[in-house]
Amino acid sequence: MAEIKTKPTDVSVDAFLDGVGHPVRRADGKVVRAMMERVTGEPAVMWGPSIVGFGSYHYRYASGHEGDMCRVGFSPRSANLVLYVGGFPEYEALLAKLGKYKHSKACLYLNKLADVDSAVLEEIARRTYAATEDVDHCPVC
Repeated sequence: MAEIKTKPTDVSVDAFLDGVGHPVRRADGKVVRAMMERVTGEPAVMWGPSIVGFGSYHYRYASGHEGDMCRVGFSPRSANLVLYVGGFPEYEALLAKLGKYKHSKACLYLNKLADVDSAVLEEIARRTYAATEDVDHCPVC
């Protein structure tokens, strides 16, 4: 079985965010980090080479596959700011109030924070974090 790459590392979150080449993604990443630290009460930790995560939970599927993942996180990628959120009943209703975005089952893609309502984004992060408190499976998978 291949080694899981998405796990906590000792890489500096500050150094990672400072190294983001796109100036808007770099600035937005720092804002999202501060918001998620405030919402979760958890310090930012690098998960693998490019995800900034907060908290962790252990999951196990019926297939036997198991692992650990951050409860909420984000990554300032070259094309978008990607947030790893969702998995709670009111998610779609909050997305309707968010602003300009794209999404998949487990990812929320933002071009820039200025395109969305920051209070709604904060509520999405808060509810995602709460939804992963006592789970044994990935709530968004």
